[in-house]
Amino acid sequence: MALELNIKTQDGGTRTLPLHEANVGVGRATTNELCYADDFGLSRQHLVFEKVNGQWVCRDLGSKNGTMVNGFRIQTATPLNQGDIVNAGHLQITFGGHDEPDTLSQTVVFVERADVESAPSNTVVSSLQDASPAASMSNDRHAAALVRAGRELAGHRPLSELFQLILDLSVEAVGGSRAVLMTLEGDNLVPKANRGEGFRISKTVRDQVISDRNSLLVRDTTMDDVFKMQASIVMQRVRSFMAVPLQTNEKVIGLLYIDMPDITREFSKEDLSLLTVMANVAAIRIEHARLNEVEQAERMMAKELSQAGEIQRGLLPSSAPSIAGMDIAGYNVPCRTVGGDYYDFFRLADGKVVIVVGDVAGKGMPAAMLMSSLQARLQILVETEENPARIVTRLNKSIAPNCPGNRFITFFLMIIDPETGDLRYCNAGHNPPLLVRASGITEKLEGGGIILGILPIAQYTEHATKIYSGDTVVLYSDGISEAMPTGIDEEFGEDRIGMSILNRSSHSSGQMIDGVLQDLLLWCAGAPYADDVTIVVTRKL
Repeated sequence: MALELNIKTQDGGTRTLPLHEANVGVGRATTNELCYADDFGLSRQHLVFEKVNGQWVCRDLGSKNGTMVNGFRIQTATPLNQGDIVNAGHLQITFGGHDEPDTLSQTVVFVERADVESAPSNTVVSSLQDASPAASMSNDRHAAALVRAGRELAGHRPLSELFQLILDLSVEAVGGSRAVLMTLEGDNLVPKANRGEGFRISKTVRDQVISDRNSLLVRDTTMDDVFKMQASIVMQRVRSFMAVPLQTNEKVIGLLYIDMPDITREFSKEDLSLLTVMANVAAIRIEHARLNEVEQAERMMAKELSQAGEIQRGLLPSSAPSIAGMDIAGYNVPCRTVGGDYYDFFRLADGKVVIVVGDVAGKGMPAAMLMSSLQARLQILVETEENPARIVTRLNKSIAPNCPGNRFITFFLMIIDPETGDLRYCNAGHNPPLLVRASGITEKLEGGGIILGILPIAQYTEHATKIYSGDTVVLYSDGISEAMPTGIDEEFGEDRIGMSILNRSSHSSGQMIDGVLQDLLLWCAGAPYADDVTIVVTRKL
């Protein structure tokens, strides 16, 4: 059983890390084995996977946002079992193992081949440099094949059709019987088109083609001491075969394998040269087709994101409410066209005002969609409930079943009575807002419960305080507090936010926000925001 970590990032990407080392650190610092510098939900040294007395455990390293194992926040080293899920920052990490498979797929199996000191005389080893187009056109059949390939591949075809076309052209050009075309997807070769099935290809052949960029021809397997003893070759009645790299001028993107059982004819060196040149032409065409598809998808995505951005801006408040005795202002800017930060205001019938800030894990469209769902559910709840803890508890219960495994939401909700200054709040794992007193003392509004979307049965608690004339409450997302200049491993931090507010204690809420953003811009030296930025300032007049 090979143990590994399967990591899913906030943008939906995946990565697998075999557990060979006894310690694997996770965090934003580059000293970690798993470094995610752009994941601002992580601390610099967030957690470590370590092997203790033969048992793998997960240990939080005093991170700010905590580490969850199967939905529960851990305080001590926690033993891990097959399938356990660890959430940290915007990462979802699954601990597990697998029986290392012998097969790539039902189509192709790579098998061991005994090494030999040198290539047998029956084997031809060539390369793209050796296989010139002129040499490939040494007879009329080869010349016609190259001309046809150039004509057929010049058109615009989707990749799904292009793979099969390349395979068909190649088989017909060299007179093969069975064939398979595979492309490199990460470190794996994935079949894209085939004639026949049950291919058993030597790992040595595979490695020579992919790693050494060699084209290989075995004229007659019955004359090769290595191949004639292989049961797979005998069973498949393979008499002659060729394997060539799908190679552009810069890299190898796959492999093309062709064989035949014909005892009256074997592949020739000229066939190998022709197939090598055709594979080069095909690889360039595949890369162009991939690039075209990517560009087309990007154009479509840019258009959709632009429209989504307009819709999202319409969901956020166009202005803060005008409340007697209060001065309120808010600001939001996504680091991409759309984002996962959210803030809102709700006026209640008794004159109180509800102010919320949320941060959906991740950026872009998935985060924006989850944010809009959060807003719709919240609007219904604040109309029927005035207890912050009960609102957040019900909100979490409704969101968690539909929240993807790699997504969660930090959330803060407060209800202010403008007349009395009574402030009740619930904090669901969000950056603690700052209560900057008129005296200059700064307090943090902490306590409430875990982040939303992880555990449907989670319970939340209400906390209370009181604000007086001249007091200011600052709600913000980690796009501000965790912003760092390029090349410097130091965050803007809560202290700088508080100082920005104190330096403008006589200013309006809107001017305070402008001041924080100016200080943030200076701190980041003009670098673009790495995360969505949201700030809401409320002053008691």
